Amino acid sequence: MLKRRIFTTALAGAMALSVFGLGTLAMAQEMTKVTFVQPSPSAINSFNVFVAIGEGYFAEEGLDVSVEAINGSGAVLQALASGQAQFGRPGPGPVLAARGRGEDFVFIYNFSAKSNFGVVVPADSPVQSPEDLRGKVVGTGTADGAEVGFARNVMSGSGMTDGADYTFLTVGDGGPATAAFSSGEIDAYSASVADAAILNQRGVSVREITPPEFSRFFGNGFVTSGALIRDNPELVEKFVRAIHKGHVFALDEANRAAVLAHLAAGNPQESEDAAFAAALFDAVKEKTIPVDLSNGYGYQPPEVWEEWQATLIAGGDLTGPLPDLTAAYTNEFALKVNGSTN
Repeated sequence: MLKRRIFTTALAGAMALSVFGLGTLAMAQEMTKVTFVQPSPSAINSFNVFVAIGEGYFAEEGLDVSVEAINGSGAVLQALASGQAQFGRPGPGPVLAARGRGEDFVFIYNFSAKSNFGVVVPADSPVQSPEDLRGKVVGTGTADGAEVGFARNVMSGSGMTDGADYTFLTVGDGGPATAAFSSGEIDAYSASVADAAILNQRGVSVREITPPEFSRFFGNGFVTSGALIRDNPELVEKFVRAIHKGHVFALDEANRAAVLAHLAAGNPQESEDAAFAAALFDAVKEKTIPVDLSNGYGYQPPEVWEEWQATLIAGGDLTGPLPDLTAAYTNEFALKVNGSTN
């Protein structure tokens, strides 16, 4: 049974129905219940989902969405595989590794268009590059999350192999990661934008040593099962249309106050320090803006999927190329909601 924190669109849906004059019992009964799982409790990291809830975009599509927070990309994929959720936000590395084991997961929307991970070290550390971590310990938030695959890629780029040239240590995030640095258990940490911000806020000043070429490796995005795409593509399109609307709304500076209010409603604890939450939102938001916007938001560059596969093979997460890499992702829904005919 998943340990979970649940948010629902019930209030937002009721508000949207009232605004649009559709608040009838019959309409409410037609809502399709959908569960979305995210790899941490952060509303900011899934900001387009919470904006779509708050602005009523899911309700407009006839969707009643529950959000469950679980621990890491591996757990997200397990929830999808077991049928406990229809959509999730894992990293591309864990998705490819799962497909290598014969599991049918498909990326449908590229949310973190630029890498939202980086290998960080304390500001006063003598470590200047991944090579300097030879023989040292790299901390991670989870044992099988997207941050692990990202760090492994970075380290393999310097010719190092996990277990032989360096070791991973799962220490958790937030407070536990701060403690691990303070105690000297870890020399570096594979951190998301949020992790780095929290470390700095808690008195562990960190700097990034990730080589710039790794920024092209997009991070966590929206995923569903191949079976759902085949059996109910309309549902997938509705979900993608709503999160795309939430994404676009959130990127408009004119909507900033409303966005921050939706995020605070989604996770009040995360927004207790309003200034920190706003700064974190800005950092996360920037990572979701593609360098090339010609195909709109959510588009997945096929060439980067090729690079992801190559680095996973080099790191040992895949034994060889997948039979059909293109089956791991689809741009159909993102292009459609962006109004493209490509």
